[in-house]
Amino acid sequence: MAIRVVIAEDHALVREGTRRVLEQCQDIEVVGEAADGEEAVRRVLELHPDVVLMDIAMPGLNGIEATRRIKSTCPGTAVIVLTAYDDDVYVFALFEAGAAGYLMKTVRGEELAASVRAVHAGESVLSPSVAAKVLARFTTPGPPTDEANSLTPREKEVLLLAARGLPNKAIAAALGLSHRTVQMHLAHIFHKLGVASRTEAVVTGLRRGWLLQDELK
Repeated sequence: MAIRVVIAEDHALVREGTRRVLEQCQDIEVVGEAADGEEAVRRVLELHPDVVLMDIAMPGLNGIEATRRIKSTCPGTAVIVLTAYDDDVYVFALFEAGAAGYLMKTVRGEELAASVRAVHAGESVLSPSVAAKVLARFTTPGPPTDEANSLTPREKEVLLLAARGLPNKAIAAALGLSHRTVQMHLAHIFHKLGVASRTEAVVTGLRRGWLLQDELK
């Protein structure tokens, strides 16, 4: 089954170009477009896509608030930010809102398609400069919460290795598990934390004090 995508971008030329790139992929289907944040929220509620490509600077409702509304109403939809800005204020606000990935508009077409597939599979999708900002911001957590007890010891191991940036296959090799079993553990983690992606799960773990900076080295 194809990965269903909605593109939220106020510049028609960029939106059309992004659609053309993704439509070359047999496993990705662009099911809708939006020219502003309000329309993006409406389209997601109507279409329930797997992934949304979200611009930040749009008329009316911006990409940050649109992401927040989408994640509150359709938590199973993953949001990838596709933008020209990597300012700290935008990066942190979007991850607080629940974004699963953050890419710059300089990304190549094949990388964009690969990112859509990766987020849909629960992998992390971050531009290098953004990854450094996120790690620096969220490795200063608050006190640990009791919710960590809802994760099994194995799920905590998987979450820790995911936070270290290991892809699913590497996690499987490190723990002596099958790739499918790692996917299953991540799915359980996502469900328990109410998130739709590895990035959201890691950010949640860092913010809540379940993961410590020394453990990520």
